[in-house]
Amino acid sequence: MPIWKFDPAHTAAEFSARHMMITTVRGGFKNVTGTLFYDLENPAASWVEATIDTTQMTSTGLDQRDTHLRSADFLDVENYGTITFKSTKVEPNADATRAKVTGDLTIRGVTRPVTLDVELLGRAKSPFGDERIGFHATTKINREDFGLTWNMALETGGWLVGKDITINLDVEAILVPEAAAV
Repeated sequence: MPIWKFDPAHTAAEFSARHMMITTVRGGFKNVTGTLFYDLENPAASWVEATIDTTQMTSTGLDQRDTHLRSADFLDVENYGTITFKSTKVEPNADATRAKVTGDLTIRGVTRPVTLDVELLGRAKSPFGDERIGFHATTKINREDFGLTWNMALETGGWLVGKDITINLDVEAILVPEAAAV
């Protein structure tokens, strides 16, 4: 089965959450690595493992908020420097351009099953002589399921930070040469 490695320079993980119940705040991570075993002939046999370096969070637009997100109230990056995902099931659609990828997401040492909606964006030879493949994936989680429970009640009702977190992944992966010969 062909083995693909994520290209961290062209792979991103982004998150968004409601702020004060009236707007959305976005952020992301710079260093996303992973391995994809992708079988074009039998996509259901494929699987993926990914790791996000939580210490490499990109700015949400406010330094104070970024510091708070890295703290023990949220990601606790001192004790939990990574977020991981390991797929357990791949359910492709009829033409294998989309799939439901179910797996175990671990945040702050808490593992829960999630399902990603994945779209195959394309496959091509790069100008550098290697072969690449691209995917977009999205899911929504309840942050409290992973122990991210910090919040603040608003005087007008509601909460400062929404429970639902939308996660978007854009992955470009490079075919491992040894796998191309197998």
